[in-house]
Amino acid sequence: MSDLRSELTESLDEAEWNWLIPHVDRDAVIVVAPQLNLVDVGMAIVNDHSASVQHWIAEGLIYKPSEQQKTDWNAHQDKRFHALIVQPYVLVQDSIAA
Repeated sequence: MSDLRSELTESLDEAEWNWLIPHVDRDAVIVVAPQLNLVDVGMAIVNDHSASVQHWIAEGLIYKPSEQQKTDWNAHQDKRFHALIVQPYVLVQDSIAA
């Protein structure tokens, strides 16, 4: 388990909004609230911890980007996010908040 955590931690990166657009187009981007750790969320998804994931969804802590967010981000193509790929998803977190 710690090997997976290490792999995910090493996979954390930054991404500009324009790099994420193709993933948004295929409905694969998940926004993670700043109070959550991207690696923890990635671990829960990979390990199929559906109770944790469902709790975060219910609390609005992980969600698909809204149309308003996408519009705002399209206006600032250089906006940066912390990103973690957890197939088939791309988890993103505002780089200012994280």
